[in-house]
Amino acid sequence: MDDKLVTVNTLILQDTMKYNGVALLAYRIEYPEFKSVIYRKATAKMNKFYKDKAYEYEKYYRKVLFNMAVEQYKYDMQNGYPVREFDAVVEFNVTYNEFCIVSLYTDEYEYTGGAHGNTIRTSQTWNLKEQRTVKLSELFRIQLGYRIYIFKIISEEIRKDESIYFPDWEKLVIQTFNEESFYVTYEGIVIYYQQYDIAPYSSGIREFLIPYNINVINPKYLCI
Repeated sequence: MDDKLVTVNTLILQDTMKYNGVALLAYRIEYPEFKSVIYRKATAKMNKFYKDKAYEYEKYYRKVLFNMAVEQYKYDMQNGYPVREFDAVVEFNVTYNEFCIVSLYTDEYEYTGGAHGNTIRTSQTWNLKEQRTVKLSELFRIQLGYRIYIFKIISEEIRKDESIYFPDWEKLVIQTFNEESFYVTYEGIVIYYQQYDIAPYSSGIREFLIPYNINVINPKYLCI
């Protein structure tokens, strides 16, 4: 154990799947394994959650995505097109690990042909003391108006360079907002939007930092 209450290992599921001797799908799934002397029940719950998710990804890749790759292969061979290998990568990033709080996000990337692949992000912030995930509203003292506060900061940030967003971003910021699309860092809360939510693909997953201040609670205080 190091100086943190929770340590993290990376576990991996990976394979390259072939059809008629041709590699059609390569996948690599990384998922976390947490260890803690103090929070054993909580980390056991977290480990089951992430292991189950990893095996769900693998089941989907092996049964659904691989079949899609085979059908694409048959079509390409019939029409004289080059064979395109499908690719799937799942990676996680722990953004906060202190006191009784662990926060992380997972990016799932899929390439199934075309100009580029797509990435979907999910995230969780865990209160190990209470063995549960933290809701976004818990991190604000102004609970009745916290969304207005978030939208204000996001809008101010976007106005610094509106060119990388869709013209109707003001409407989309509200319409595509997801209460679960956040994680915490040591500087503040990060609200993110998926690709295409408020900006073109080239702009990527858009992230907005909401700094800790009189309105925004540092998650360590949830451990008291």
